[in-house]
Amino acid sequence: MSERFLVSGGNRLVGEVSVGGAKNSVLKLMAAALLAEGTSIITNCPDILDVPLMAEVLRGLGCDVELEGDVVRITTPAEPKHHADFPAVTQFRASVCVLGPLVARCRRAVVALPGGDAIGSRPLDMHQSGLRLLGAHSEIQHGCVVAEADELRGANIRLAFPSVGATENILMAAVLAKGETVIDNAAREPDIVDVCNMLNEMGANVTGAGTSTLTIKGVESLKPTTHRVIGDRIVAATWGIAASMTRGDVRVRGVNPKHLSLVLDKLRAAGSEVTSEPDGFRVVQHERPTAVNFATLPFPGFPTDLQPMAIGLAAVANGTSMITENVFEARFRFVEEMIRLGADARTDGHHAVVRGVPQLSSAPVWSSDIRAGAGLVLAGLCADGVTEVHDVYHIDRGYPRFVENLTALGGNIERVS
Repeated sequence: MSERFLVSGGNRLVGEVSVGGAKNSVLKLMAAALLAEGTSIITNCPDILDVPLMAEVLRGLGCDVELEGDVVRITTPAEPKHHADFPAVTQFRASVCVLGPLVARCRRAVVALPGGDAIGSRPLDMHQSGLRLLGAHSEIQHGCVVAEADELRGANIRLAFPSVGATENILMAAVLAKGETVIDNAAREPDIVDVCNMLNEMGANVTGAGTSTLTIKGVESLKPTTHRVIGDRIVAATWGIAASMTRGDVRVRGVNPKHLSLVLDKLRAAGSEVTSEPDGFRVVQHERPTAVNFATLPFPGFPTDLQPMAIGLAAVANGTSMITENVFEARFRFVEEMIRLGADARTDGHHAVVRGVPQLSSAPVWSSDIRAGAGLVLAGLCADGVTEVHDVYHIDRGYPRFVENLTALGGNIERVS
């Protein structure tokens, strides 16, 4: 059944909110459990739709998966199945992260081309070329990525772009390859560090996590482990930006503020009082935000996942902002919906120019992806009247208890069918 949010604007967000585990980590950690026979336990898992979808992917590969609260137990058989070609795979992008572990464990993988958010082209070229350098043969056949190898051997691999997904797949294949693998221009995101930490807990030998060079010394086998997911920096930053947009006062718990250094600096530049705390941060905004320019880049740059929220902030700020999208070319699709809400915005290629207005106006809008949906809700909090946000299942894929958390902070939002 189609659901939508009714968002009434005008309220300041005030209070405290806790974030759960990172969406961009937990799905990859679940895939990493394929690398070891036995039961791995992942804690601090977020209550989002993509977790049970990933559980279905793993069950289709022969694993036994139990979901209980924020704990996922994954029991991997001695011989996992190698064919991930079923409906759950095509529903979300992260399903492709089983490719590397399957090639490592089974020496063969068949993974249906994944679906996910409509934010632009995200080809698997770097995933495949990395696996080929490790000794695998990989190609696209009948709508699936097919990779197989008699033996994986370490290699020197330089990525053309610090792709998170490619880094993860190559990394998880290399941990069981013979010899040493070096990945240059690797992604540096905290989610990559989280995966590296879990792999090392399982007995892998990975160094350089958090830098642009990962060194992996292959081992014979891995063992199951228990691992806690890091806090979700994108969800945390969403609440921080919401505080700035609504001239509110919000304390966010459950995240390492060092993972959001640049984002918090941008909020300070917008006029917010930002205080970092051991397990989070606090954002207080007294006056209308000041316009700030944003340019999305791989970590430690400004996250592309926060670009819709940056545009929302620019839409109500005092002055003109330029937002440059350097990662996904179709992410500005969201701007059309912001214009429905009265935003003064224009796009040209990789750039958007947004002239802030004192108040947005309510209208029906449609989510095209997880972050666009959240950005539209934040804009609705700054609009007159009631804004209808449609296709909210996207938001449920990335934000646990979204309506409940927003309501607890004083937001006026209702989910209706």
